Amino acid sequence: MKIAIVCPASLPATQFGGIVFLAVDIAREISALGHDVTIYTTDLDFSNGPNKFNQKLPRTEKIENYCINRTHSWFSVKLFFINPGIYKQILQDKPDIIHTIGLRSFQSIMAWLVSKKIKSPLISTDQGGLTTHPFLKESGLFFNLIYKIQNYFIKLILKHSSIVCAANEYEKDIFLELYQKSNIEIVRNGVNLKSLVSNQNFRENYQIKSDFILFVGRFSKSKGIDVLIDAINIIRDDLVKMKTKLVIMGVDFGYQKEMIRTIESLKLTEQIIIIKNPPREDVISAYGESQFLVLPSVWELSPLVPLESFAFKKPVISTNSHGIPFTVQNNKNGILVEPDNSTELANAIKNLLEHPDIIKKLGEEGYDFVKSECNCVSMASNILNLYEKTIKNNENK
Repeated sequence: MKIAIVCPASLPATQFGGIVFLAVDIAREISALGHDVTIYTTDLDFSNGPNKFNQKLPRTEKIENYCINRTHSWFSVKLFFINPGIYKQILQDKPDIIHTIGLRSFQSIMAWLVSKKIKSPLISTDQGGLTTHPFLKESGLFFNLIYKIQNYFIKLILKHSSIVCAANEYEKDIFLELYQKSNIEIVRNGVNLKSLVSNQNFRENYQIKSDFILFVGRFSKSKGIDVLIDAINIIRDDLVKMKTKLVIMGVDFGYQKEMIRTIESLKLTEQIIIIKNPPREDVISAYGESQFLVLPSVWELSPLVPLESFAFKKPVISTNSHGIPFTVQNNKNGILVEPDNSTELANAIKNLLEHPDIIKKLGEEGYDFVKSECNCVSMASNILNLYEKTIKNNENK
């Protein structure tokens, strides 16, 4: 089977987030079974910061058993990367099936157009774009117009899709609000347990001599970092007594300067360590050496970061917002608090640090959850079954 996976970013831009890892994991697992899989994407490269494109990246790159086909992005509007050449690349390869990941993207529109042109079935997966871009609606007339245009195309893509993949029941309901279809299949996100192993000594490399709790994600207010900083300020004396710090790892998405100013104004530079643009191996080693992960996001659909933390038997404190409770289950593999509530978050952090037995119990539950339900092998197997089912139905039409 010749499979095209179409998405806005891929390797080496791991800091872009979940879309990159989902596409790579699906491609790796399915190509290992003998299928011809290519990821069609942009030349996004975070080595010089977000929204940076690198024409020196190879246009075609073979990684293990799958290929990455990159076309240059002419420009970007927020996270909307324009690379028209992707249309020709997919078209000339004539895949048997096209799987687009990241619906609020130029690449998903190109995947839809090629699918219509060559009559290859289209599978659609979102991974957060439907819920994590409300800033477009709130950023003035121009970006509000972009948001409306994107929604127009998303509805067309959903209408044309043979199957729509939802990560959980929450996302399925969002799809149903946009377009009433019965072909929505729930496929839970998964992480690669084999790759989540570290030989690094994180604390030694960054000269951290105390215990630490961890935040991993974009430097953006949508991730609730401002609330997290307030929470740390509330329990700063307790953290000093417990010899515990906060490590914030990620890439700037417009909040870095304000974040640093806030930390400095509150005199928290001794309690909060910021690591900008961290290599992937350092993020992995940080999971393993942390006490637990804190992800106080205002909105998330089906985040992969908690699953990665669970892979190291580390629990997660997060919010009960949007799709998060389908991943982080309160008092089972983590603790959930109300979003935008720094006092509740501070109390949750303090209470968990005071009970290492609960940290251990929740962490083990998280690991069992990933191993049984949210690993990339089962995810890719479910996706492959959908590919085969779709092609068979398409042939019988």
